[in-house]
Amino acid sequence: MDHLADLAVFARVVEANSFSAAAASLRLSKSAVSKQIARLEERLGAQLLQRTTRKLTLTETGRIVLDHAQRVLIEAEAAEAAVQNLQTAPRGQLRVNLPMSFGLAYVTPLLPELLSKYPELHIDLTFNDRRVDLLEEDVDVAIRIGELADSTLTVRRLAPARFITCASEAYLRKAGVPLKPSDLQQHECLIYKYLPEPFLWRYEGPGGPWSVKVSGRLHANNGEALRDAAVAGHGVVRSPSFIVGPDIAAGRLVPILEAYEPASFGIYAVYPAQRYLTPKLRAFIDFLVERFGPRPPWECVLVDTVERQRNEPA
Repeated sequence: MDHLADLAVFARVVEANSFSAAAASLRLSKSAVSKQIARLEERLGAQLLQRTTRKLTLTETGRIVLDHAQRVLIEAEAAEAAVQNLQTAPRGQLRVNLPMSFGLAYVTPLLPELLSKYPELHIDLTFNDRRVDLLEEDVDVAIRIGELADSTLTVRRLAPARFITCASEAYLRKAGVPLKPSDLQQHECLIYKYLPEPFLWRYEGPGGPWSVKVSGRLHANNGEALRDAAVAGHGVVRSPSFIVGPDIAAGRLVPILEAYEPASFGIYAVYPAQRYLTPKLRAFIDFLVERFGPRPPWECVLVDTVERQRNEPA
């Protein structure tokens, strides 16, 4: 297995950009490190490093070997970490970023149970609806909703959700009920600014797909603010089911354009691509998956409402 050890030493030398620094981190002599690199080059029949007094430069062959060496080390470390994780309880600080409305309504109420389950776990929460850079802002895990474009993150789906277009009865009596998506162009629409295309509402259904340019006088970066405006009769809102579900169940909002409902989307936990899941991160994500599941509480509210309305006497 000497060749694996030589690959590990080679990767450490490149990472440190120094034979001396690599030797110190590996607790080897500089000469021993040099011998292992020379042995690896001899075995491969190619030079891997260009050495000068100031720096080390990878050759073309060296870049190829480094790629494979790093993969071997990642798998070895992952195997070791996986065994350790089985024996380690979640502990330490977990920095979590949550979208404002969803986080306050559905995640924070669950955290006391999680903290009681893991007494050595500490959680540091931040809330906002913009997409933070997890590495720059030192975030361990974030909850994101909708389409995910950042392929550098590791993703795990937590639950489904969907958009519902709705308005208050008072608004619909005054402005009329839209019968097809294009009718929204004649209505006061409440605009959520953080969507990729906030003024373009897309639908699937009869005669579709539909892409409707909407307008309105109220724009906001918070879904609850727009929901409250809709409840007050100020316009039509297209909002996730986890925001407007309770208001629909209570009769404060009325769903419209149900035959044209857009495709469902996902709620995800995302975290920087790394070699393995820490016990604290795994515990947090597994806990939310278990609590939400394929039929999360916001959808249960809507299903129960539909069933109750069906059973009510005419």
